[in-house]
Amino acid sequence: MFAKAFRVKSNTAIKGSDRRKLRADVTAVFPTLGTDQVSELVPGKEELNIVKLYAHRGDAVTVYVSGGNPILFELEKNLYPTVYTLWSYPDLLPTFTTWPLVLEKLVGGADLMLPGLVVPPAGLPQVQKGDLCAIALVGNRAPVAIGVAAMSTAEMLTSGLKGRGFSVLHTYQDHLCPEGRQLDIKKSSYKKLSKFLQHMQQEQIIQVQELSKGVESIVAVDWKHPRITSFVIPEPSPTSQTIQEGSREQPYHPPDIKSLYCVPASMTLLFQESGHKKGSILEGSEVRTIVINYAKKNDLVDADNKNLVKLDPILCDCILEKGEQHTVMKLPWDSLLNRCLEKLQPAYQVTFPGQEPIVKKGKICPIDITLAQRASNKKVTVVRNLEAYGLDPCSVATILQQRCQASTTVTPAPGTKDILQVQIQGNQIHHLSRLLLEEYRLPRKHIQGLEKAPKPGKKK
Repeated sequence: MFAKAFRVKSNTAIKGSDRRKLRADVTAVFPTLGTDQVSELVPGKEELNIVKLYAHRGDAVTVYVSGGNPILFELEKNLYPTVYTLWSYPDLLPTFTTWPLVLEKLVGGADLMLPGLVVPPAGLPQVQKGDLCAIALVGNRAPVAIGVAAMSTAEMLTSGLKGRGFSVLHTYQDHLCPEGRQLDIKKSSYKKLSKFLQHMQQEQIIQVQELSKGVESIVAVDWKHPRITSFVIPEPSPTSQTIQEGSREQPYHPPDIKSLYCVPASMTLLFQESGHKKGSILEGSEVRTIVINYAKKNDLVDADNKNLVKLDPILCDCILEKGEQHTVMKLPWDSLLNRCLEKLQPAYQVTFPGQEPIVKKGKICPIDITLAQRASNKKVTVVRNLEAYGLDPCSVATILQQRCQASTTVTPAPGTKDILQVQIQGNQIHHLSRLLLEEYRLPRKHIQGLEKAPKPGKKK
């Protein structure tokens, strides 16, 4: 909504009656806020302005500005908090998490698509379609966007995390954010920035030097100074702490990954008798049971040899190649079942501990480890597809940087959307192997490229 510049219609100081009404509205819309918190958000005597504006699409929006900072905005009689307000009250809305690189797209006006969601071990927050939600980045609980859920949490999981998840209304760094200011020296007792810096230096909190003529720079900060260490950040609530721990601090547990099968249009006749249709998702054992029951029900088991199954027109159309239609009349059970499985489309189910299963079509992409040549013929190790297994690429990069004592970078994977790759200097596949197989306990079949580890040197 505020991705592009807006036009201000008016900017006036709020009346006492409107201030009281705003407090009542905030209390009604956000019942989790206590009386003191509402008074902090909508102060009784401090400057509070009503800014009426037109967004670039023509929407009429009312913004409430306190102390120069936008705290709330109203659209079509619905009241919304700004990201500035959510920094003070991070538990005000259910919070979903995405990757840092997604923020740029959100600021540009894009909605948050479900493939960009990060599912923490604690699971997704439970919301209904139309609920107001906050969006934060991996590793930082401070919300960076506000949006409306396009579907319920149950529908998100049922969809396999595909499609549009949230209609984004407002983001950090959009055109509404520059309206705010975090520190107004003129309203403090110092009045001037130079006096503030001088006082902080006298208390030995910072060191200021004139590195260039007329420009003073902060060159050092004493982070152990009592004035800094005594500053207390409010403890997060259990809900937000769970999300934060879920994204970074809790021990990693690998997901349970199960291969499934999807019924294509060409196989519907075989499966419709059992109540399944095109797109139905089945386990391998279910497919076998359905095929066996079909053969027995239609009297297709060979009377002379119980190991053979006669092929009726439906089985012929479903599993035989064109050149086999008039030559293959019977098949052994194993061959029949294997052919049926091969003709079905692949799918898979991913279940993280404590979460609902997520079903997706296709085959799950393995964690891909490759070696590449860079400038001066130097080798680098590149890792992709960590997100599919619930791993944060940034956290993995930090661990590898410490263990390998080598530089690491996290960049978008070429040719993909919302997928990151980790690049580590040198051939570090041995370290990756220990991390993924031994510590994270991921099955080897879901990791490709481990064979490219450097060969051990010959003993002299």
